[in-house]
Amino acid sequence: MDIEASIDYPEYDVEEVTNERVLKILEDVKESFIKLEKTFDNGKLLKDGIKVAIIGKPNAGKSSLLNAILKEDRAIVTEFEGTTRDTIEEFIQIDGIPLKIIDTAGIRTTDNEIEKIGINKAKEIAEEADLIIFIIDASKKLDEEDREILEFIKNKNGIILLNKTDLIMQTTENDLKGINQDKPIIAISALKKEGIEAIYEEISNMYKLDKIEVDESLTITNNRHKQAIRNMERCIENAVESIKNKMPIDVISVHIIECLNEIGKITGESASEDIIKEIFKKFCLGK
Repeated sequence: MDIEASIDYPEYDVEEVTNERVLKILEDVKESFIKLEKTFDNGKLLKDGIKVAIIGKPNAGKSSLLNAILKEDRAIVTEFEGTTRDTIEEFIQIDGIPLKIIDTAGIRTTDNEIEKIGINKAKEIAEEADLIIFIIDASKKLDEEDREILEFIKNKNGIILLNKTDLIMQTTENDLKGINQDKPIIAISALKKEGIEAIYEEISNMYKLDKIEVDESLTITNNRHKQAIRNMERCIENAVESIKNKMPIDVISVHIIECLNEIGKITGESASEDIIKEIFKKFCLGK
Protein backbone atom coordinates (compact mmCIF):
# COMPACT_ATOMS: atom_id res chain seq x y z
CA MET A 1 0.00 0.00 0.00
CA ASP A 2 2.90 2.35 0.74
CA ILE A 3 4.30 1.72 -2.73
CA GLU A 4 0.89 2.34 -4.30
CA ALA A 5 0.66 5.61 -2.36
CA SER A 6 4.04 6.68 -3.74
CA ILE A 7 2.82 6.02 -7.27
CA ASP A 8 -0.65 7.59 -6.88
CA TYR A 9 0.43 10.57 -4.79
CA PRO A 10 4.02 11.44 -5.74
CA GLU A 11 3.56 14.96 -4.30
CA TYR A 12 3.50 13.42 -0.78
CA ASP A 13 6.60 12.18 0.97
CA VAL A 14 5.78 8.69 2.22
CA GLU A 15 8.79 8.22 4.43
CA GLU A 16 8.06 4.59 5.20
CA VAL A 17 8.76 3.70 1.60
CA THR A 18 12.52 3.70 1.50
CA ASN A 19 14.77 1.37 -0.43
CA GLU A 20 16.18 -0.07 2.79
CA ARG A 21 12.75 -0.80 4.25
CA VAL A 22 11.43 -2.44 1.12
CA LEU A 23 14.61 -4.50 0.72
CA LYS A 24 14.32 -5.72 4.32
CA ILE A 25 10.68 -6.69 3.83
CA LEU A 26 11.47 -8.52 0.57
CA GLU A 27 14.38 -10.38 2.14
CA ASP A 28 12.20 -11.50 5.08
CA VAL A 29 9.43 -12.64 2.75
CA LYS A 30 11.84 -14.54 0.52
CA GLU A 31 13.37 -16.28 3.54
CA SER A 32 9.89 -17.37 4.61
CA PHE A 33 9.18 -18.73 1.11
CA ILE A 34 12.46 -20.66 1.09
CA LYS A 35 11.57 -22.28 4.43
CA LEU A 36 8.12 -23.16 3.11
CA GLU A 37 9.55 -24.67 -0.09
CA LYS A 38 11.79 -26.91 2.01
CA THR A 39 8.72 -28.47 3.60
CA PHE A 40 7.66 -29.92 0.23
CA ASP A 41 9.71 -33.15 0.30
CA ASN A 42 8.60 -34.02 3.82
CA GLY A 43 5.06 -32.89 3.12
CA LYS A 44 4.89 -35.07 0.02
CA LEU A 45 6.14 -38.05 2.02
CA LEU A 46 3.45 -37.50 4.63
CA LYS A 47 0.75 -37.09 1.99
CA ASP A 48 1.70 -39.66 -0.66
CA GLY A 49 4.15 -41.95 1.15
CA ILE A 50 6.85 -43.95 -0.61
CA LYS A 51 6.01 -46.16 -3.57
CA VAL A 52 8.10 -49.34 -3.25
CA ALA A 53 8.34 -51.95 -6.03
CA ILE A 54 9.58 -55.46 -5.24
CA ILE A 55 11.20 -56.93 -8.33
CA GLY A 56 13.29 -59.99 -9.18
CA LYS A 57 13.26 -63.22 -11.10
CA PRO A 58 10.53 -65.83 -10.57
CA ASN A 59 10.88 -67.72 -7.28
CA ALA A 60 13.42 -65.26 -5.90
CA GLY A 61 11.11 -64.77 -2.92
CA LYS A 62 9.15 -61.62 -3.78
CA SER A 63 5.79 -62.94 -2.57
CA SER A 64 7.39 -64.47 0.54
CA LEU A 65 8.94 -61.09 1.28
CA LEU A 66 5.57 -59.34 0.94
CA ASN A 67 3.99 -61.90 3.30
CA ALA A 68 6.83 -61.42 5.80
CA ILE A 69 6.44 -57.63 5.69
CA LEU A 70 2.66 -57.84 6.13
CA LYS A 71 2.90 -60.68 8.66
CA GLU A 72 0.17 -62.54 6.82
CA ASP A 73 -0.19 -64.83 3.79
CA ARG A 74 -1.30 -62.14 1.36
CA ALA A 75 0.50 -63.51 -1.74
CA ILE A 76 0.44 -67.06 -3.08
CA VAL A 77 3.77 -68.85 -2.63
CA THR A 78 4.57 -72.08 -4.49
CA GLU A 79 7.63 -73.87 -5.86
CA PHE A 80 6.40 -73.19 -9.40
CA GLU A 81 7.87 -70.24 -11.31
CA GLY A 82 5.64 -67.50 -12.73
CA THR A 83 2.89 -67.83 -10.10
CA THR A 84 2.57 -64.06 -9.73
CA ARG A 85 1.41 -62.54 -13.00
CA ASP A 86 -0.30 -59.42 -11.73
CA THR A 87 0.60 -56.91 -9.04
CA ILE A 88 -0.40 -57.03 -5.39
CA GLU A 89 -0.45 -53.71 -3.53
CA GLU A 90 -0.48 -53.20 0.24
CA PHE A 91 0.35 -50.39 2.66
CA ILE A 92 2.55 -50.40 5.74
CA GLN A 93 4.04 -47.61 7.87
CA ILE A 94 7.61 -46.92 8.91
CA ASP A 95 8.14 -44.15 11.47
CA GLY A 96 4.64 -42.90 10.69
CA ILE A 97 5.29 -42.64 6.93
CA PRO A 98 3.10 -44.76 4.62
CA LEU A 99 4.78 -47.17 2.22
CA LYS A 100 2.90 -48.58 -0.74
CA ILE A 101 4.46 -52.01 -1.28
CA ILE A 102 3.92 -53.55 -4.72
CA ASP A 103 4.70 -57.21 -5.40
CA THR A 104 5.30 -57.70 -9.14
CA ALA A 105 5.59 -60.56 -11.59
CA GLY A 106 8.95 -62.30 -11.86
CA ILE A 107 11.18 -60.78 -14.54
CA ARG A 108 12.66 -63.27 -16.99
CA THR A 109 12.72 -64.22 -20.66
CA THR A 110 9.56 -66.14 -21.56
CA ASP A 111 7.41 -67.12 -24.53
CA ASN A 112 4.22 -67.07 -22.47
CA GLU A 113 2.21 -64.08 -23.68
CA ILE A 114 0.25 -63.69 -20.44
CA GLU A 115 3.43 -63.80 -18.38
CA LYS A 116 5.01 -61.23 -20.71
CA ILE A 117 2.21 -58.79 -19.89
CA GLY A 118 2.93 -59.19 -16.18
CA ILE A 119 6.67 -58.71 -16.73
CA ASN A 120 6.14 -55.54 -18.76
CA LYS A 121 3.84 -54.22 -16.06
CA ALA A 122 6.47 -55.02 -13.42
CA LYS A 123 9.03 -52.96 -15.33
CA GLU A 124 6.59 -50.05 -15.72
CA ILE A 125 5.89 -50.04 -11.99
CA ALA A 126 9.61 -50.16 -11.23
CA GLU A 127 10.16 -47.15 -13.51
CA GLU A 128 7.57 -45.13 -11.58
CA ALA A 129 8.55 -46.32 -8.09
CA ASP A 130 10.29 -44.11 -5.54
CA LEU A 131 12.25 -47.12 -4.30
CA ILE A 132 13.05 -50.50 -5.83
CA ILE A 133 13.71 -53.60 -3.75
CA PHE A 134 15.54 -56.10 -5.97
CA ILE A 135 15.43 -59.55 -4.41
CA ILE A 136 17.93 -62.19 -5.53
CA ASP A 137 17.77 -65.93 -4.88
CA ALA A 138 21.15 -66.24 -3.16
CA SER A 139 20.92 -70.05 -3.13
CA LYS A 140 21.71 -69.88 -6.86
CA LYS A 141 24.58 -68.42 -8.81
CA LEU A 142 24.11 -64.91 -10.18
CA ASP A 143 23.09 -65.26 -13.84
CA GLU A 144 22.59 -63.05 -16.88
CA GLU A 145 18.96 -62.27 -16.05
CA ASP A 146 20.04 -61.03 -12.60
CA ARG A 147 22.67 -58.87 -14.25
CA GLU A 148 20.09 -57.42 -16.65
CA ILE A 149 17.91 -56.39 -13.71
CA LEU A 150 20.94 -54.85 -11.99
CA GLU A 151 21.54 -52.82 -15.14
CA PHE A 152 17.86 -51.87 -15.28
CA ILE A 153 17.98 -50.38 -11.75
CA LYS A 154 21.43 -48.85 -12.24
CA ASN A 155 20.33 -45.22 -11.86
CA LYS A 156 17.38 -45.82 -9.55
CA ASN A 157 16.96 -45.59 -5.82
CA GLY A 158 17.14 -49.17 -4.60
CA ILE A 159 18.01 -51.85 -2.08
CA ILE A 160 19.34 -55.29 -3.02
CA LEU A 161 18.26 -58.29 -0.97
CA LEU A 162 20.14 -61.61 -0.94
CA ASN A 163 17.33 -63.98 -0.05
CA LYS A 164 17.26 -67.60 1.16
CA THR A 165 20.10 -67.32 3.66
CA ASP A 166 18.55 -70.39 5.31
CA LEU A 167 20.02 -72.37 2.37
CA ILE A 168 23.61 -72.72 1.17
CA MET A 169 24.63 -69.34 -0.28
CA GLN A 170 25.78 -69.42 -3.91
CA THR A 171 25.68 -65.62 -4.38
CA THR A 172 27.30 -63.33 -1.82
CA GLU A 173 27.85 -59.61 -1.40
CA ASN A 174 31.33 -60.02 -2.94
CA ASP A 175 29.72 -61.27 -6.17
CA LEU A 176 27.80 -57.99 -6.45
CA LYS A 177 30.72 -55.65 -5.84
CA GLY A 178 31.33 -53.43 -8.84
CA ILE A 179 27.96 -54.17 -10.47
CA ASN A 180 25.40 -53.05 -7.86
CA GLN A 181 26.09 -49.29 -8.18
CA ASP A 182 26.84 -49.01 -4.43
CA LYS A 183 23.28 -49.85 -3.45
CA PRO A 184 22.85 -51.23 0.06
CA ILE A 185 22.83 -55.04 0.25
CA ILE A 186 20.93 -56.94 2.95
CA ALA A 187 20.98 -60.71 3.50
CA ILE A 188 17.57 -62.09 4.50
CA SER A 189 15.44 -65.18 4.72
CA ALA A 190 11.94 -64.16 3.69
CA LEU A 191 10.67 -67.66 4.47
CA LYS A 192 11.90 -67.48 8.08
CA LYS A 193 11.20 -63.75 8.32
CA GLU A 194 14.83 -62.98 9.14
CA GLY A 195 16.36 -59.62 8.19
CA ILE A 196 13.03 -57.82 7.72
CA GLU A 197 13.77 -55.26 10.43
CA ALA A 198 17.06 -54.46 8.67
CA ILE A 199 15.07 -53.53 5.56
CA TYR A 200 12.89 -51.16 7.60
CA GLU A 201 15.97 -49.56 9.14
CA GLU A 202 17.60 -49.06 5.74
CA ILE A 203 14.50 -47.41 4.28
CA SER A 204 14.21 -45.18 7.37
CA ASN A 205 17.86 -44.17 7.02
CA MET A 206 17.59 -43.55 3.27
CA TYR A 207 14.68 -41.15 3.68
CA LYS A 208 15.63 -39.90 7.17
CA LEU A 209 12.12 -40.78 8.27
CA ASP A 210 12.89 -40.48 11.97
CA LYS A 211 14.00 -36.87 11.41
CA ILE A 212 10.77 -35.67 9.82
CA GLU A 213 9.04 -33.07 11.93
CA VAL A 214 6.38 -31.20 10.01
CA ASP A 215 4.03 -28.46 11.16
CA GLU A 216 1.02 -29.41 9.04
CA SER A 217 -0.26 -25.82 9.13
CA LEU A 218 2.92 -24.71 7.34
CA THR A 219 3.53 -27.52 4.88
CA ILE A 220 3.13 -27.76 1.11
CA THR A 221 2.38 -31.09 -0.54
CA ASN A 222 1.29 -29.93 -3.99
CA ASN A 223 3.68 -29.58 -6.96
CA ARG A 224 1.69 -26.60 -8.22
CA HIS A 225 2.13 -24.79 -4.92
CA LYS A 226 5.85 -25.55 -4.93
CA GLN A 227 6.16 -24.03 -8.43
CA ALA A 228 4.19 -20.96 -7.33
CA ILE A 229 6.59 -20.46 -4.42
CA ARG A 230 9.57 -20.71 -6.77
CA ASN A 231 7.93 -18.13 -9.01
CA MET A 232 7.42 -15.88 -5.99
CA GLU A 233 11.10 -16.15 -5.11
CA ARG A 234 11.99 -15.16 -8.68
CA CYS A 235 9.63 -12.16 -8.55
CA ILE A 236 11.20 -11.02 -5.28
CA GLU A 237 14.68 -11.35 -6.76
CA ASN A 238 13.55 -9.19 -9.70
CA ALA A 239 12.13 -6.59 -7.32
CA VAL A 240 15.35 -6.51 -5.29
CA GLU A 241 17.41 -6.15 -8.45
CA SER A 242 15.18 -3.28 -9.59
CA ILE A 243 15.66 -1.47 -6.27
CA LYS A 244 19.43 -1.91 -6.38
CA ASN A 245 19.44 -0.55 -9.94
CA LYS A 246 17.41 2.47 -8.73
CA MET A 247 14.50 1.69 -11.02
CA PRO A 248 11.27 3.76 -10.70
CA ILE A 249 8.88 2.70 -7.96
CA ASP A 250 6.19 1.69 -10.46
CA VAL A 251 8.62 -0.81 -12.04
CA ILE A 252 9.36 -2.30 -8.63
CA SER A 253 5.64 -2.57 -7.90
CA VAL A 254 5.10 -4.66 -11.05
CA HIS A 255 7.35 -7.42 -9.64
CA ILE A 256 5.65 -7.27 -6.26
CA ILE A 257 2.21 -7.53 -7.89
CA GLU A 258 3.46 -10.57 -9.82
CA CYS A 259 4.49 -12.08 -6.49
CA LEU A 260 1.01 -11.42 -5.05
CA ASN A 261 -0.55 -13.10 -8.08
CA GLU A 262 1.57 -16.21 -7.39
CA ILE A 263 0.36 -16.19 -3.79
CA GLY A 264 -3.17 -16.04 -5.19
CA LYS A 265 -2.52 -19.28 -7.08
CA ILE A 266 -2.07 -20.95 -3.69
CA THR A 267 -4.87 -19.19 -1.81
CA GLY A 268 -7.24 -19.34 -4.78
CA GLU A 269 -7.97 -15.63 -4.70
CA SER A 270 -6.53 -14.96 -8.15
CA ALA A 271 -6.52 -18.37 -9.73
CA SER A 272 -6.32 -18.22 -13.50
CA GLU A 273 -8.51 -20.24 -15.88
CA ASP A 274 -5.57 -22.61 -16.48
CA ILE A 275 -5.25 -23.31 -12.77
CA ILE A 276 -8.99 -23.97 -12.46
CA LYS A 277 -8.79 -26.44 -15.36
CA GLU A 278 -5.84 -28.15 -13.67
CA ILE A 279 -7.80 -28.50 -10.43
CA PHE A 280 -10.82 -29.94 -12.27
CA LYS A 281 -8.55 -32.52 -13.93
CA LYS A 282 -7.88 -34.00 -10.50
CA PHE A 283 -11.37 -33.78 -9.03
CA CYS A 284 -14.57 -35.07 -10.57
CA LEU A 285 -17.55 -33.12 -9.28
CA GLY A 286 -21.05 -34.57 -9.21
CA LYS A 287 -19.82 -38.14 -8.92
